[in-house]
Formats: sequence, structure tokens, C-alpha cells
Amino acid sequence: MTAISTIAPSPRSTYRHGDLRRTLLEAGIELARRGGPDAVVLREATRRAGVAPNAAYRHFASRQALLQAVRAAALSAVARAMEDELATLSPDLPPADFARASVRAVGTAYLRFAQTETGLFRTAFAASDKLLQGTPELPTAGPGGLNPFELLGAALDRLVQAGVMPPERRPGAEFLAWSAVHGLAMLVIDGPLASVVGPQMQRIGQRLLDMVEKGL
Repeated sequence: MTAISTIAPSPRSTYRHGDLRRTLLEAGIELARRGGPDAVVLREATRRAGVAPNAAYRHFASRQALLQAVRAAALSAVARAMEDELATLSPDLPPADFARASVRAVGTAYLRFAQTETGLFRTAFAASDKLLQGTPELPTAGPGGLNPFELLGAALDRLVQAGVMPPERRPGAEFLAWSAVHGLAMLVIDGPLASVVGPQMQRIGQRLLDMVEKGL
């Protein structure tokens, strides 16, 4: 029987400028996907990239710097999932129906991402003093240029524009909607509702979105 090799890849010194940062970030994303934010360790990312640990410090000065970059990438992935769900809506819907469907699409994508990309979801919304807004170095937006919070805000703005939500109820509505949907997601992936709600997440999620829409 042939033993499985556990020897780490030999360090490389042939990365072009920028390639190593991208390779380390991709390694960090994969670590987060498999184990959440606690799994993002700079030394393990360098091992996977096949470079000496000191080489990473030119691009990420610390484990926290790598984690922030991975977190931004995870937020961008959430935004992309929301955009993909929004893209399935028919533009021929009446404005009020399209506005309601937009809010539902954003929430549906959020819940689905929490269940199918749990490690990245935990990383995206891990405790941090950083806001969701990205920077040129750490973008958090999807292809359309909006981050998850902004996509939710845009969907709620459509409710006002379509006459579904009174303008005076719009301020702060994103905090209420986000809290409700995020609460369900966390209770399922990290809380006591995993076995009860997990198998029927989509159905329960749609009922929650009904409640959110009516409450707004």
C-alpha cells in the first residue's frame, strides 16, 4: 500500500508581482469555506501557496489582514448571489410586484448562501469593527457595484418608489429586515434550529420573508 504523502509543497520564488497576493487570498477563501473565520491562518495559506511564511508578509502583514481580505471576498460573494437571484426576476412584472419580488430575492439569496456556503457566510459576518463598505483594496460589492447591505437598501427603495411602502417607514427598514433574516440564518447554521428548520429552510425562509414584507 502506498502511503499518502504529507510533505508540504516546496516553496516557490517565481510568482509575479500580484500573483502571490491573489494565490494567498484564494487559499484563505478556501480555508474559510471549509472552516469559517477561525480557519483562516496565514501560515496555512502560505503552505498551500507553496511559499515560505516570510513571503506572505509583503502582502498581508498579519493573520488579521488576510482575514479582512477574505471577509471582503466573502461579502462580495454574498452580493453576487443576491444579484444572481435578482436577475431571475421578470422585468415585465408590474412595479409593485417587482419591488416585492426584489426584497424577496435578496432575502432568499441570503438564506441560501448561509446554508450552502456556511463557512464563507460565517466569515462574511464575523464580529468586526469594520463596516460592510469596501475599499479599492478590499472590495465587498458584487459585479453591479453594490455590497449586500446596499442591495437590500435598493430593494427597499423600490418598495417606496412603487408605492408599496410609505416613505415615512423607509428610514431604518434595512436594519429590521436584515436582523430578521440574519437571525434565522444563524439559528439554523449555528443554533438550536439546525435539525428542526434546516431541512425546510427554504419554506420557513419564505414565510419569514412574508412576515418581513408585511411588517415593513
